[in-house]
Amino acid sequence: MRAPGQARGTLEHSGQILARSFDEFIVSKQKAKKAEGICLVREKRESACQTLGFTARPFVLCGLPIRRPPAGQLLFERRNGSFTLQITGHPQFGLPFGQDRLVPIFLATMAVRQQSPVIRFQSAAELLDTFGLAKGGKEYRRLVSAFERIFGATIFFGTESGRSTSKVVHRARFNFLSEAQIWYDRDPTQGPLSAEFANVVVLSDEFYREIAAHPIPADLEAVKVLAASPAVLDLFVWLSYRCFSSKGPERIPLFGNVGLVQQLGCVEYSRPRRFRAMLEQWLVSIRALWPQCPALITSDGKYLYLDSSNAIGRRPASTL
Repeated sequence: MRAPGQARGTLEHSGQILARSFDEFIVSKQKAKKAEGICLVREKRESACQTLGFTARPFVLCGLPIRRPPAGQLLFERRNGSFTLQITGHPQFGLPFGQDRLVPIFLATMAVRQQSPVIRFQSAAELLDTFGLAKGGKEYRRLVSAFERIFGATIFFGTESGRSTSKVVHRARFNFLSEAQIWYDRDPTQGPLSAEFANVVVLSDEFYREIAAHPIPADLEAVKVLAASPAVLDLFVWLSYRCFSSKGPERIPLFGNVGLVQQLGCVEYSRPRRFRAMLEQWLVSIRALWPQCPALITSDGKYLYLDSSNAIGRRPASTL
């Protein structure tokens, strides 16, 4: 069969015919993989057998930059009520951004599982496998760059809470990591040459204490589905935490000094109309993973309504 305008005597590839005539039925490998991931997330939640990861509270309450910051920008700040997060990037490596947020999730998960600030893992492929990322030269180079940005960053976070007689102020400044010996091997089937070459990451005392004191659970299968969508991932983890900790219906302002736009790492969507449109798209993706998610934008477009719910399926008492 020839396409319109195609020279006589030449054949058209069957895939081109299908794509042109039945494009609504063509599913890419990427979309098929995502659909399978969504089904797995929902099945595991319903059967209460989710694979749990963990993340640190500062990066649940306030997100890292979604996209690469402009050249020369080394300071990023987010606010969540009385909570302030500032990240200063290394002059050589810059600020963490985008998929770099997977590294703190991986490190927090390993720290909770190993119950130690000294984290050991066999190869960089283990991190890529955790989040369903492809393994290849490009991905390994991206992983190396992510670790460099994370290692070089300095984090400041603080809280202020008012009391009847005084104001309580807590401030902390720390690095993610105090030491890292990371062996990147591009062959995912090859193990470390010896124990000496195992990957070792030592979390800073402050970062480990924060994780140990406030480990925030996250559905690792859901994180895997959203690994390539940092903004949706931030909102999913934030909603999982807020809905779990909520005592009842709440309305979170979208804008203003305490608005949701100040909490997520999405400065580029600060225009109200644009942010609302993107937020609705993100919520659609989250409802696919978590149909019971109670979050929705109010009819006046000023608030995000949410209620008490749990993205982590409850386990039978015998498995707790």
